[in-house]
Amino acid sequence: MADPSPSASWHREFWGWTGAALFLLITVDLLTSMYAVAVVGVEHESNPVMAWLLTRPLSVLVGAHLAAAGLLIVLFYGLAQLVRETPAPNRGPFKRLIEGFLGLLLAAGLFVFANNLAVIVYGRSLL
Repeated sequence: MADPSPSASWHREFWGWTGAALFLLITVDLLTSMYAVAVVGVEHESNPVMAWLLTRPLSVLVGAHLAAAGLLIVLFYGLAQLVRETPAPNRGPFKRLIEGFLGLLLAAGLFVFANNLAVIVYGRSLL
């Protein structure tokens, strides 16, 4: 089998990092937020949307997260298509911009995870 093109390789890497960011920001945040609320109560949730969702039935909470994941996948698919359609001279800087954005999303996801763990273990937020 021939080596994949640089573009195909970049798209595979893009979806890997996108998946990691979405996993952190949706799945890990959901599970650790639920546990943190069980430990300290919903009144300590700093995100008002998440606080509202945590007072709803589990099906609503999970459904909202699945809907958000679906919407984000569609938006990231559109972003990947924009990269494919970007003229070659501008494609490199555009890819770096997207990589920076994904890096920020991963950093945000790791911070949210660490913050939720701090609430679970120490009973207070890092903020």
